[in-house]
Amino acid sequence: MDKCEVKLKVNGEEQEVVVPARRLLSELLRDDLNLTGTKRGCETGICGACTVLLDGEAVKSCLLVALQAEGREVTTIEGLRGEDGTLHPLQQAFVEHGGLQCGYCTPGMIMSAKAFLERNAQPTDGEIRQALSGNLCRCTGYMHIVESIAAAAKAMSGEAKAK
Repeated sequence: MDKCEVKLKVNGEEQEVVVPARRLLSELLRDDLNLTGTKRGCETGICGACTVLLDGEAVKSCLLVALQAEGREVTTIEGLRGEDGTLHPLQQAFVEHGGLQCGYCTPGMIMSAKAFLERNAQPTDGEIRQALSGNLCRCTGYMHIVESIAAAAKAMSGEAKAK
């Protein structure tokens, strides 16, 4: 099998990884860089559990060959924490507002929400639901997920602390 070198920035750190030419970005993150917060779900782009940010845009990493990330910046759920270990407002809001149950979909939900809130700092519940349409949750019914994202939006815009 052909191998290729992939140079990319992951969570702010330059990485050089030699992988099989057909290695998926989700596999590179989980198997080669041990960033297991990116989940393998359907592996067909339907569930959104593998969502990461690629140059700030939410993408499903199971649909990208790792080589497509060459020279680009990838942010995973692990990359949202502050340098001192503090949780990102989205992560904190999910904890405080019950936005997770089993937690499997949570990293993808949070990464999709992060990209969305960068474009829309004061979303309505309907806009949040639309933004999450590519992420599936089998546990929560989405109510607490939407509440968590709305609370994080307020916290991130300085309107209120995420509760």
